[in-house]
Amino acid sequence: MCEANAYMLTDAGETLVMTSVDHIIPEGDGLKLVDIFGEQKYLPATIHSLSLVEHKVYLKARNP
Repeated sequence: MCEANAYMLTDAGETLVMTSVDHIIPEGDGLKLVDIFGEQKYLPATIHSLSLVEHKVYLKARNP
């Protein structure tokens, strides 16, 4: 399996926001995350970085 987990980065550290992410789609001012089961989540965020070996996607919240 090649899906990843998505984490939101904050000053306090990282918070898991979705597991088994299969698709990340830019939508409006944020991102739509879709997992392997078809569950969807919209986040007003941008991609900060990727760790492909660790299967992690790091996101940062958009500034208001």
